[in-house]
Amino acid sequence: MCRWAAYVGTPIFMEDVISLPQHSLVAQSVEAHECKTSTNGDGFGLAWYDHRPEPGLYRDVYPAWSDPNLRALSNQVKSGLFLSHVRASTGSAISRNNCHPFSAGKWSFMHNGQVGGFEGFRRYADMCIPDDLYEHRKGATDSEVLFLIALKEGLATNPLASLEKAVAKLEQLSRKRGCAPHMRLSAALSDGEVLYAARYSSDHIAPSLYYRWNEVSSGWTVVSEPLEAEQDGWTELKPGQFLTLNGEEVRIEAFDPTRYGIDDSCSDAA
Repeated sequence: MCRWAAYVGTPIFMEDVISLPQHSLVAQSVEAHECKTSTNGDGFGLAWYDHRPEPGLYRDVYPAWSDPNLRALSNQVKSGLFLSHVRASTGSAISRNNCHPFSAGKWSFMHNGQVGGFEGFRRYADMCIPDDLYEHRKGATDSEVLFLIALKEGLATNPLASLEKAVAKLEQLSRKRGCAPHMRLSAALSDGEVLYAARYSSDHIAPSLYYRWNEVSSGWTVVSEPLEAEQDGWTELKPGQFLTLNGEEVRIEAFDPTRYGIDDSCSDAA
């Protein structure tokens, strides 16, 4: 499993989330508290928005705790919307292309969780990515496929429905060709203006996810684990919920991939 943190609001130095808090994302890369693997040292990544519609992207295979460039970058760069991730691989290789967040156009995406047995049906999952998006398939992870299928399903017009459809597609492929647990997910995604997050699992174990409004920075932080041990104001996003953060507005909706029924057409495409 992985750990991640995202922020949207008045621009702040990224270190305020990534490295300065007692239980910052860098601290969680050394010792996380709410996941199966306490160490998340298989790479890290940042996607941040500033003057251009497309996000800046910095990813590497080093453990987050040992990369001085990560600390230098987060110490100097301010952003009003950024996604950050530390990785614990669930099977795919440790490479820069497999590090989150992923990006395509103005969209960025990161994921904590797994699609059960993905390595056994990766070829079928790749067939679900249309030709016009396949140029963005750089790595070998289930997370990147999930992102690209969501783009195919209309992420720009309906983030909730498109992510539900993508999750439903991969969960069904796992049920047909993979193994349990078929889907575990906590994900964050953004178009550079609004921050979205989702939590879901096909069993009773969903990756942890919390969000909090910060009065000082006038912004929202969404995290796998709270950034301070005894800090009030953190709200757990429940399994089966989809979170939209836009300015001071917070909206929570049901996240239910099963509402679209079973569609495993890509699995029979060869």
